[in-house]
Amino acid sequence: MVHLTRIYTRGGDQGRTSLGDGSRVAKHALRVEAYGNVDEVNAAIGMARLHAEGALDDALARIQNDLFDLGADLCRPEDGTDSHLRIAEQQVERLEQEIDRINADLEPLSSFVLPGGTPAAACLHLARTIARRAERSLVQLSEQEAVNPAALRYLNRLSDHLFVLSRSANGGGTKDVLWVPGANR
Repeated sequence: MVHLTRIYTRGGDQGRTSLGDGSRVAKHALRVEAYGNVDEVNAAIGMARLHAEGALDDALARIQNDLFDLGADLCRPEDGTDSHLRIAEQQVERLEQEIDRINADLEPLSSFVLPGGTPAAACLHLARTIARRAERSLVQLSEQEAVNPAALRYLNRLSDHLFVLSRSANGGGTKDVLWVPGANR
C-alpha cells in the first residue's frame, strides 16, 4: 500500500520531476505528458461518476483504478523485468468484453454522435476525447522509448469503452445527439 506523509517535496521547483525508478526528467518529458494525460482522463471520469449510478458507476470505478495502474506503469520506464506494476492484457480483455456487452444493447448508429445528451453522457464524451489525447501522447512516447504494449491497447480500448458508455447513458442511444451533415449551411 502507498503511504504518503508529505504532499509537497520542492523537488519539482526547477521544472524537473522524479519517475518511479528515481530518475529525474523534465516535467515536459513525453513520459510525464503521457501519464499526466492519463491522470486527466481519470479526473474527467470522476466528474462523470457524479452523474452515474449502479452498473455505470461500478464500471467507471474499475476504470479509475485501472488508470492508476496505468499511471504506475508509465511512471516507471521499462527495464525488462516483470517486477513492477504494469497494465495486464486481462485488463484490456475486460474492456473488450464490456464494450461488446454494452454495444449489443444500443440502438444502431445512423450518423456520428455529437458529444452531449445526458449529463453523464456529456462527461463521458469529454473523458473519451481526453483518453484519445492520452493515447496519442503514449504512441509518441512509444516511438522513442519502450512502452508496455498492453498500455497502448488499454488506452485504445478505453476511448471505445467510454463511447459505448456514453451511448448507454443516453438511454441506450435513444437520446444521442446525432450529427446532421451540412445542417446549418
